[in-house]
Parts: sequence; C-alpha cells; structure tokens
Amino acid sequence: MSGTPDFFYREAQRLGYVARSAFKLIQMQKQYKIITPGSSVLDLGCAPGAWLQVACQNLGPLGKGGVVVGIDIKKVKVPSMHCDARVKTVCADVMNLPRDHVRALSPQNHSFKEFPPSSAIRLSAKGFSVILSDMCPLVSGITSRDAALSAELGMRAVDLAVGRAAALDCTENNNASEEVQSDICSSASDTDGVLRRGGHLIIKLLESEDVKEFSRICKPLFRKASWLRPRATRSCSREIYLICQGLLR
Repeated sequence: MSGTPDFFYREAQRLGYVARSAFKLIQMQKQYKIITPGSSVLDLGCAPGAWLQVACQNLGPLGKGGVVVGIDIKKVKVPSMHCDARVKTVCADVMNLPRDHVRALSPQNHSFKEFPPSSAIRLSAKGFSVILSDMCPLVSGITSRDAALSAELGMRAVDLAVGRAAALDCTENNNASEEVQSDICSSASDTDGVLRRGGHLIIKLLESEDVKEFSRICKPLFRKASWLRPRATRSCSREIYLICQGLLR
C-alpha cells in the first residue's frame, strides 16, 4: 500500500485484523446485531479473512457453539488471530456452487475438508442463520460494467440465501430491470435457499440503478432491509451494503 496509511488501515494492523474491511462489519454488527452467540455464519467472498475474524469474535465463547464458513475463489488461510476452530474455509467459485453443496457445509455437517460426494449430502442440514456477501468483481474502471458484475454477484448471494422465494418475487416484480430479473430467475430452482427462517443477509454492491431492484426484491422477503455505507469505506469507492434482517419465509 503506497502513501500514508489511513486510520482504519493503521487500526487493522494494531488490532490484528488482516484488512481494514473488518471495521465495516464491526460497524454493521454494532448497529444491527446481525451475529449472535452460537450463530452459523456463511461468508461469501471471504478473502483475505477479515470478516471471518469479526464473525468469529461475535460467536461468543467456544461453549456457545456456532460456526463460520468462508467460501472464496481464492484459497484463504484462516487468520490465526481472532479465529478459533469454529472457522473453516473452502476454495470454490460461488457462482457455480449448487445450493445443496453449500447447505452441506452448515453446522450439522461442518466437519469437512472438501465437499462431500452428492450421495453423502444430508438433506437434513439446517442451513445458516447469517449470510455475509462481501463479493466484488475485479474492477475494470468501466462504471456500467463494474456495476453490472457487482449486481450479478449480489443476485447470486440472494439466490443462495432465499432460493425460490426470490424467483417468485422477481417474476411478480414488473419494475425490475430485465437484466436483474434474468439473472435471478434463471439461477433460481425449486430448491429452498440456505438461509434459515429469521436469518440475516448482508450484500455488498456498487451503486447503480440496479441497486433499487435489490430493495424491491428483498424488502418483501425480510422483516427489515436497510442501506449502509460504512465509515471505513474509502471515499473514492462506490460500495454500499444492503442489510436484510429476519427472513420471513
């Protein structure tokens, strides 16, 4: 990192977080209480691991149980600081990952090294109580392209979380853009999502017109949906987060 490190970068180094992005989730946690002791947390796009650290810190003592599963297209080593044995990571492409494989990583099946064979997937797995998506495309500098790729990743997170509920809502939503509707409706199947009823979902997006469609799709599915631009976000960034609380279905 060139130049003078900013406040959050210095604080991350001082406190042992692997990236300044830890403070984004810390702020969300303080404001919305997303992660509670014993939660089962799925972290999509978990590299370099800062959100794994914050999530684990909020699971409470080991006796409370809980699990944090991180998935990233890069191989991510669990940070030694702020993490314990409840944190696991998987190297996989979220865009091509079947829901049943993701569900098989939830607490009932969280003792794993790699994905179990399909025949061994236990359909009784409960899913996750919290899903975090900090996924972001490789920024090209072309605003419209970057926003479209970000929306695609965001819709994948919604689809994994709520499954056919999102598909039903998008078919009823005549105001959604054709591109956004196509993304979510084509990826949704008859399988339920991996987010438990009453669970919470956080999605990172790049600001664009399509951002409004996320509110239209998610608000009917959750008790509350709020937008937040964390204080730790760089001034030049267009990142914004949708915090969805209390899945209704």
